[in-house]
Order: sequence, then structure tokens, then C-alpha cells
Amino acid sequence: MGKSAVVALRIVIAVALTGSLIVQGVLVPLLWQDVREAPTGVRVALVVIVVLGIVTMQITGVCIWRLLTMVRGGTVFSHAAFRYVDVVIGAIAAASVLTFGIAVVAAHSNRTTPGDAVAPGVVGLVCGASLVIAGVALIVLVLRMLLVKAVALDSEAKHLQSELDVVI
Repeated sequence: MGKSAVVALRIVIAVALTGSLIVQGVLVPLLWQDVREAPTGVRVALVVIVVLGIVTMQITGVCIWRLLTMVRGGTVFSHAAFRYVDVVIGAIAAASVLTFGIAVVAAHSNRTTPGDAVAPGVVGLVCGASLVIAGVALIVLVLRMLLVKAVALDSEAKHLQSELDVVI
């Protein structure tokens, strides 16, 4: 991976993390105010889901930053990288569950308030988004399997190189 690509990705991650902190500090309290007419259970659930969703993004950003550090140091093909990739997979899976939680809260809100506070189509779209996010977690899982193979091949190559060095 080129140095410019690593720098560009780090800039994107830094901006995203900064933005997420602003959202947590400014927009979440505004969301709390905006849904003041909703039942307390719906209001609390929605804000908690949003905050936890932001945390999953922050965790993913930090883990990718650490993986980029390993790329620059040439140590990404090691067992230490698995820890970060596993956390990323867990965070993305959690984001999928949280997204589905928004659909559940919206559907519950429709049942407990007169009329449809949230259009049923929107609930379906949020469920679809949850499915897509779960698919991203599965893609990262497949990429983890490729990393396992790459680490094994790198280890075997080092072993063969050391045997060759002994012969020469």
C-alpha cells in the first residue's frame, strides 16, 4: 500500500472520528430534544442506539488506524493483525444489530401511538440497511480468511528462506 494512500486514509479516519465526536456532543442532545414528544421508552432507545452506533464507527476507525500502522511497519501479515480485524468484524456486526434495533423501535412506536409515526416502508428500508451492514461484516470476515492464508504463506516463505540461507 502506497504511502499516499495510507496518509489519505488516515486523514479520512481523523475527519470521521472528529465528526463523530461532534455528533455525540452536539447532535445527540439535539436529537433528544427533537424526539421529546415520543414515548420515553422510544426516546431513550433511539438515542442509546444512535450513541452506540457512533461508538461502533469509532472503534472501527481506531482499529483500521492500527492496521494502517502495521502496514507501514511491514507487520500486517502477523497474528497481531487478527485482533484488530476481529474487533472490526464485531463492531460492524454490532452496527447491523443496532440498525435493526432502530427498525424495531420504529415498528414498536407505530403500534403504541395512534397513526403511523414511521412509515412502514421506512421500517422495511431500515431492515434492508441492517442486512447490507451484516453483509459488510461477512465481507470483512472473508478478507480475514485471506489474511490467515497470507500470514501462513508469509511464515512458510520465511521458513524456506532460512533453510535456503543455511544451504547457501
